[in-house]
Amino acid sequence: MMSITDPSMSDRFTNAMEELHNKQLKAYGEIIDSTTELCQSHRHFVKSALDACLKKCKDDEMLFETIHTLKKDLEHKNGSLKEKWNAISGVISDIQEKEMQKDDIIQKIEKLKEEQSKKKESIRSQHKANKDRLRNLQKARLVFQDHLGMEIRTIHGKTQLVKGEKLQFVFRNINPSNQDSAYVVTMGIKEDGLYQIVSSDPTLECLPVLERRLQETNNLPAFLANVRKEFISQARR
Repeated sequence: MMSITDPSMSDRFTNAMEELHNKQLKAYGEIIDSTTELCQSHRHFVKSALDACLKKCKDDEMLFETIHTLKKDLEHKNGSLKEKWNAISGVISDIQEKEMQKDDIIQKIEKLKEEQSKKKESIRSQHKANKDRLRNLQKARLVFQDHLGMEIRTIHGKTQLVKGEKLQFVFRNINPSNQDSAYVVTMGIKEDGLYQIVSSDPTLECLPVLERRLQETNNLPAFLANVRKEFISQARR
């Protein structure tokens, strides 16, 4: 057994302590190198993360600005679209109003056509009726003027009651005591084509009844014959 005072023992112990110390120094160095490397790596990571965050923030700010710009542009377009829609609505309303006016005008034109057609038909009917009345007048002239001494005169009415051309039927040979004495009935044709008895001289109380019968039958010779009978009856009273 060696003594601690043995010089070789002291050297080995010193060597061992130096070796242990070197190993610890080496381990510490490796730890320091690892720590330094980790620190550098961490700094790099933090810098990269910071740069990424800054870039992200900048991109987000640009995105927010873009969104804000797009929102304003959209609001402007919505306002413009609303104005255009209002303008289109106004045009549509005008078109609808003009369509209604057109339909109304078409209806009025159709109504005018119908009225014009009715007027033409009425004129044709009155023309035919006037022809018939003219034939009746000619027959009456032949019967009464040539055989009974009746005179037919054309007069022009100047009063509000008697307007336009009228006919006067002058009867003679009525009063036995005065064969030349004139008995007169005046008549014309109204706008609706009906006969109109204007007056009689002397006055016949039954004249309205005879006029109504004439309008119903359109038989002028029979009317004149009845008027002559009434004048004769009145003259002999």
